[in-house]
Amino acid sequence: MSLLLEPNTLEIKDQKLYLQMGLSDEEFNKITEILGRTPNYTETGLFSVMWSEHCSYKTSKPILKNFPTNGERILQGPGEGAGIVDIDDGQAVVFKIESHNHPSAIEPYQGAATGVGGIIRDIFSMGARPIALLNSLRFGNLDTPKGKYLFEEVVAGIGGYGNCIGIPTVGGEVQFDDCYKGNPLVNAMCVGLINQEDIQKGRAKGIGNTVMYVGASTGCDGIHGATFASDELTDQSGEDRPAVQVGDPFMEKLLIEACLQLIASDALVGIQDMGAAGLTSSASEMASKAGTGIELDLDEVPQREPNMTPYEMMLSESQERMLVVIKKGREKEVIDLFKQYDLEAKAVGVVTDDKQFRLYHKGEVVADVPVDALAEDAPVYHLPSKEPAFFREMQSLEGSLPDVINCKETLIRLLKQPTIASKEWVYDQYDYMVRTSTVVAPGSDAAVLRIRGTQKALAMTTDCNSRYLYLDPETGGKIAVAEAARNIVCSGGEPLAITDGINFGNPEKPEIFWQLEQATKGISEACTLLDTPVIGGNVSLYNETNGEAIYPTPVIGMVGLIKNINQVTTQPFKTDGDLIYVIGDAQKEFGGSELQHLLYGEYEGKAPSIDLDVEVKRQNEILKAIKAQTVASAHDIAEGGFAVALAECLIDTKSLGAKVTIGKETTSELFSETQSRFIVSVHPSQKEAFEQIIQDAKCIGEVTSTDTMEITDQENNMVLRASVAELTNAWKGAIPCLLK
Repeated sequence: MSLLLEPNTLEIKDQKLYLQMGLSDEEFNKITEILGRTPNYTETGLFSVMWSEHCSYKTSKPILKNFPTNGERILQGPGEGAGIVDIDDGQAVVFKIESHNHPSAIEPYQGAATGVGGIIRDIFSMGARPIALLNSLRFGNLDTPKGKYLFEEVVAGIGGYGNCIGIPTVGGEVQFDDCYKGNPLVNAMCVGLINQEDIQKGRAKGIGNTVMYVGASTGCDGIHGATFASDELTDQSGEDRPAVQVGDPFMEKLLIEACLQLIASDALVGIQDMGAAGLTSSASEMASKAGTGIELDLDEVPQREPNMTPYEMMLSESQERMLVVIKKGREKEVIDLFKQYDLEAKAVGVVTDDKQFRLYHKGEVVADVPVDALAEDAPVYHLPSKEPAFFREMQSLEGSLPDVINCKETLIRLLKQPTIASKEWVYDQYDYMVRTSTVVAPGSDAAVLRIRGTQKALAMTTDCNSRYLYLDPETGGKIAVAEAARNIVCSGGEPLAITDGINFGNPEKPEIFWQLEQATKGISEACTLLDTPVIGGNVSLYNETNGEAIYPTPVIGMVGLIKNINQVTTQPFKTDGDLIYVIGDAQKEFGGSELQHLLYGEYEGKAPSIDLDVEVKRQNEILKAIKAQTVASAHDIAEGGFAVALAECLIDTKSLGAKVTIGKETTSELFSETQSRFIVSVHPSQKEAFEQIIQDAKCIGEVTSTDTMEITDQENNMVLRASVAELTNAWKGAIPCLLK
């Protein structure tokens, strides 16, 4: 039963109750001006969630508009539930990433699970069938009980929801740094397939058409979730536990099937997920985008608890709910359709022509506000920006060469670092083969799923190295996009577009806002040159605990098209005698590197530089070589440098080894994280054809049958020799060992 007794308008104003909802004095005064009166409690609640950063992007909107969002293949950019990209033959791929950070910090299992549920709804609200899930996760180091608890529960929540709903979780990334220990990042991505003729939009069109509520009933869970997500975490944030929703994957599975069947009917006018801000956001956004108004009768809203107030019903973020607009007179068809799936569908309102958002409860008008004031006309702030002194300090440091005494021991220790180590402990908890379309499972550069009935496949990945962004947000932003594209290209795919999960600290701090500006500038430049427009995403700010911000973490979700499934390429070496090539020279670049952290326990200096023209050239050449069937395996050189990448090419090869020769400066050659570099293996019969396509590829050795990795210098001195078993045990055993 509801415990909320709604205050009157005088109490709201005099006691400044709106401040508790996240509205400022100026914003409350603006609302009063818009309405020509003091808003009541329900109306104040509507504005508080719709004007939160989570829903309105009021501080990030001025910089997000600089993203490139158009391209030849882009069918739907930002502004709808998810973006859509043409993949030929009348088909399209639909994808988006979203964060569920704050809920996961408070209630990690349900926070992560409902993050997965929410992103799935964004995909099928566009008319697409969800075919794959990915994630990008950040935690503190696994050296405290709380750190282990958050990690284990988030992974369990992702697996629990995804496995039950029957959508494969095929890829992602997990990184560990102490800046995330109080504020983990949980970004969930979903990919869907659609025939272009079936694309839907979230629009409340057609005056007099019926607004219907479908799916689960509304409870008191998740109230003010959008506001909760737009504030910093503190030691008292556990008191906000009621703001975390509870998910039901079995109901969502039914909801997917019912909605996809509804989409095939011409009775449907518009559909949208009840996500952040629940019924408030879905109804007001659908009307605002269509240039109409909406009236809702809250007595008709299915309620899980008795005597719910209008405020509670409108701000609840209960899961597994959708709002649909149906042609007038076709309501019974929809009710009957959902009844087949044991789901409720109820007429709760009507589309109007007055552009007002009007709510009725027990025969009375309990809210009457302009719909555009909630959605399109939310305030936008141009916040002050200030370059931090820390950045200049880092830029002024001369890059020094770390002191590596024993190369083998250093490599083994690097392979045990949890950010580098195998994530098998994580993805073994996910069903990544369900529906049997998975061609490349977790563990390679990108996941690959075949498109049934065609020769095509989709490659997909998530990526971001936040250590680079911490040192240099613009360069780090470029690298995040470039590395995601490298993962796609190394899998045989043509990068299509990105979705971004922008995770930063408090933007009201000028130094944090500067990070946001610089990172998005870098992302924009890389997306433009790599021809991967931004088709949507999510901004999660205020990721701070007791005033300490996370590293800037703009996660890049990318999807690529593989036009012929025969082009699919993976990172492990394939055959004894294949030639090993390295593309790109190592420089003395260790700022933000795994080696720097391993040896000195910190990240400092300049991030690795990146030349985007070189990046584009190499990616194009590698993709051309793969399409020409000259490449046996491909892998980008990333965290840990060449030695780690070479070891990763050998693990899981079933008794293959490698013998390679490197240049004089062994520490840089082995462990530098210089950008735009790749390791490729080529069958000897393809040597000439491959070298004609990639003229700056250097042949450094060959794959052997010795089950040993041998690295010598140019004078034939042994630099590093290790059995593949040793490398595998270090890499695969690290995370299970840390969790014991």
